[in-house]
Amino acid sequence: MKSELIVDVQPSEVSIALLEDSRLVSLQKEARNIAYAVGDIYLAKVKKLMPGLNAAFVNVGYEKDAFLHYLDLGSQFSTYSEFLKTALTDRKGDVSVSKMKRQPDIDKHGTITNVLQPGQELLVQIVKEPISSKGPRLTTEITFTGRYMVLIPFGDKISVSTKIKTTEEKLRLRQLIDSIRPKNFGIIIRTSAEGKSVRDLHHELRTLLRCWEETVAKARTATAPALIFEEESRIVGMLRDVFSPTFESIHVNDKDTYSQIAKYVELISPESKDIVKYYDSDIPIFDHFNITRQIKSSFGKTVSFKSGAYVIIEHTEALHVIDVNSGNRSKAAPDQESNALEVNLRAADEIARQLRLRDMGGIIVVDFIDMNKAENRQKLYEHMREVMANDRARHNILPLSKFGLMQITRQRVRPALDIITSEDCPSCHGKGEVQPSLLFTDTLHEKLDYLVNTLKVKDFVLYVHPYVAAYIKKGIPSLYRKWQWEFGFRFKLYPDESLAYLQYRVLDSERNEIDLKEEKDMASSASKVKSRTNNLSKED
Repeated sequence: MKSELIVDVQPSEVSIALLEDSRLVSLQKEARNIAYAVGDIYLAKVKKLMPGLNAAFVNVGYEKDAFLHYLDLGSQFSTYSEFLKTALTDRKGDVSVSKMKRQPDIDKHGTITNVLQPGQELLVQIVKEPISSKGPRLTTEITFTGRYMVLIPFGDKISVSTKIKTTEEKLRLRQLIDSIRPKNFGIIIRTSAEGKSVRDLHHELRTLLRCWEETVAKARTATAPALIFEEESRIVGMLRDVFSPTFESIHVNDKDTYSQIAKYVELISPESKDIVKYYDSDIPIFDHFNITRQIKSSFGKTVSFKSGAYVIIEHTEALHVIDVNSGNRSKAAPDQESNALEVNLRAADEIARQLRLRDMGGIIVVDFIDMNKAENRQKLYEHMREVMANDRARHNILPLSKFGLMQITRQRVRPALDIITSEDCPSCHGKGEVQPSLLFTDTLHEKLDYLVNTLKVKDFVLYVHPYVAAYIKKGIPSLYRKWQWEFGFRFKLYPDESLAYLQYRVLDSERNEIDLKEEKDMASSASKVKSRTNNLSKED
């Protein structure tokens, strides 16, 4: 299977698309200025205790108070609390986790009022981003994630990934880590550590320990609420979770990001350093790799798959509902039962893809086509488990109920990716009146004249809908060639599949977008229509 990673860096957000045999299977989007992301560590202050929920609301600076449950305090909370109290009160003294005496673990059936009090300062980490009307969810079990391991301050256990199958390798890694880890630090050994040398593991352990020390040092000088740790590069953090040495290529359209990713890949997998490639073209990178078209067809309420069958996906506050329909299948099986099984199996493939693609989490209920035979229902259940095996998010799948419903729970740490595939009219902005399509090229000509002769911008790229681009470039000489003769040959025009029919955007030579205030286009077009009407009246 050919795996490729496509990284699209825009001024406001970063998108990472994972392709398997040129088919989009995973898409991550994240704003470049996002706050309160999973893994961020804050110095926070307890605002209110909720004994009924056995939880506390904590102020981390977000508009909604964050939620901290008693079970998220961690069994070693007493040791953590003692260390933090010393570190924050004696801000000039030398405090070290390794030199501390471990305190007894807290009672797992205890109450929040016994361990916390309003106004208390805590070091907390975000485990769930704000979703809908809820604030972030927190934990005081701080972790620092690397490529090969996860460092857990105040822990005392070494855990090995269950995906490492050989007993000898598990024993080797456990003994190796136990020989180099400092006291009062727990370690989770990740799957990618398999076969790695002590040098690689020791280097990463030292890096993670340095992150912890810098976090504590920053907390001692900060005033709650304050962000005290985040990934050096959020893009590299996103890449770390999906990267695999089996990738054949990683394409990036931003030079700085390309350098970061190339450096990261060379560090963790030197033999794969040549797979990172800089995409240097004015054609949008997602258009070049046919990702935009796949996004348009894969998101939305209705998603079609093989032979005319389709699924309908609905989202609610509590769960996601998926309905499977056979549609007008052109190649039906000889009987209803076989036809239902075939559609359900293909639907399972698409649903597994959609869960990864949209990062749907929480409760998912799937209404498959009814099947009478128990062996067919079992076959569908086993097939769904098989196609979900590659999903990195924790999940649980239940067999079909007597109503033909399959229930799935999937780890949710951030809002589901919901891309609107219907397009708002860029001309009327929802008012219901649009400029005449015939005059759209006149509007573009005006904008080019404004750019070149008023703003004095000579080197820029104009992006339009593919149909509009085809129209402008047709003929000899084409309208595009005429504009180049008028405004200079450093001006380029390219199609962009993500744009609506009468939408356009302009980027300067530094790939910064130039705002041309499209809301004035309607008034401009209206004045043209009025002018032409008056001229016709005078001629009559």
